[in-house]
Amino acid sequence: MSDTFTHLLAVQDLDTSITQMEHRRHALAETSGLAAVESELAALEAQQADAASRRAALTATQNGLEEQIAGITERRNLVEKRLYAATGSSSRDLQAMNEEVKHLTDRRAELAALRERMAPLEGRAKELREEVEQERLEINAAIASAAGTRTAEAAQLPSALSDRYESLRSRLKGTGAARLIGSHCDGCHLELPSMEVERIRALPPGEVATCEQCGRILIPT
Repeated sequence: MSDTFTHLLAVQDLDTSITQMEHRRHALAETSGLAAVESELAALEAQQADAASRRAALTATQNGLEEQIAGITERRNLVEKRLYAATGSSSRDLQAMNEEVKHLTDRRAELAALRERMAPLEGRAKELREEVEQERLEINAAIASAAGTRTAEAAQLPSALSDRYESLRSRLKGTGAARLIGSHCDGCHLELPSMEVERIRALPPGEVATCEQCGRILIPT
């Protein structure tokens, strides 16, 4: 195999590696589990927003979960005091106050339950975001290193061959050059006729061969 084709295969291998690392970087949130945790958090936050909307008539304090719980607790205590002092009230009034006490208690419990469910998820999300960011930095460094090597290898190619490779790579899912392994093209994984394989292997060093199945530059190895 000529030095030119050695450089071309190096460029192709680096392009493949860079593409794989870019896909891995893009999928970090999914593969790390961060996306699932954030999705669950979003669902809980939606529940919390809905609860806040329904709570609006019960408390004027809307400045965070702690203030809301405190406001509901204060209101509950006031209603309880009225209930216990209302010995002369009608049974209908007593029942209404009793129901309000229960309503306020339920809302307070709902807030506490949401907070209890969200706290560990928020902690886990923070850990995963830090892990994802660290892995993203490592992938970025690896991509930058591979890109530097790729530039050096590509500089060794004749401009016509480089242009042809880039055109094929953009058209054929990132693979413009492939190895001829036995009688198979490693790009399309199809088998070439034996006569075609013999013809390609008999070509003078440096002469470009093409896979008749997929059109990629085919390099005997």
